[in-house]
Amino acid sequence: MSPDTTSAADLRLHRIHQAVKWTVYTLLLVNFGYYIAEDVIRGAHTLTAESTFLQWTSNFAVTMDEAAWFILLFMFELETYALSDEALKGWVARLLHGVRLVCFVMIAHTIYAYGNAVITLQPTVPVEDATHLCDLADQDLSYVYNLEYTDITQETCGGLSSATQFYRVGDDPVVSDMAGLRLERQLAWADIYEGVAWLLALLAIELVVRLQDRGVTGGALMQTAKWGKSLLYLSILGVGVYWATLSHWLYLWDEILWIGGFMAIDMNLSEWRKEMLEEEVAVVHA
Repeated sequence: MSPDTTSAADLRLHRIHQAVKWTVYTLLLVNFGYYIAEDVIRGAHTLTAESTFLQWTSNFAVTMDEAAWFILLFMFELETYALSDEALKGWVARLLHGVRLVCFVMIAHTIYAYGNAVITLQPTVPVEDATHLCDLADQDLSYVYNLEYTDITQETCGGLSSATQFYRVGDDPVVSDMAGLRLERQLAWADIYEGVAWLLALLAIELVVRLQDRGVTGGALMQTAKWGKSLLYLSILGVGVYWATLSHWLYLWDEILWIGGFMAIDMNLSEWRKEMLEEEVAVVHA
């Protein structure tokens, strides 16, 4: 293949890469709006005037988490594509790394909130004097099953559950039957696993970026980070499939989009690595 043909092919591939990348980023932004609305709706059922700061931040953990992820994605985009090697020096590099560190802290808070949710869901506290959900009607309580919250009123109580025993769900003004409580616990553990897996994937990306910043394009550490990241993506996708089996198809879609977003960063890193190798070859033959 001639140099001109190769250049034209590379240019077409680059344009496709950019189009796919910005389409994924746009779809992720749309999903962000949905998660904000979901947290607001959940807060209407779980938060009261007496709720603590931790309860508020825990309720909006997903919103905070998504915001941190968007900032991280933007920072990686700047460092791996938008800014030149000359620009990524001095205070600019320190600023990017500092912002990423803040985002890591925000994501760590989200994992802490998920862990706290697991702990608060462990006690099995029966609701006294209630053998039918309608016994709890109009008491400012909500019923939850599979993350769907419904106010318990005389109009809704008859169709929510046929159980004869109900349980408190954490410290919130929320109840469920045993099947619903068990499912809430399982979903809380799924949240923790997903959060930790994403954090490890981020650390792998950060390692690759730092290595390439130092001119490293290969080696055992680089390969371990790349393979580890791929395995983490697969496990995260597995969590998304689990969500889908519970009819939370949007969560699977969201996992696919975020994996696509960070694979776009991986493509940026590949292009960057290719440029570094070409420069090394040019120096050798100079």
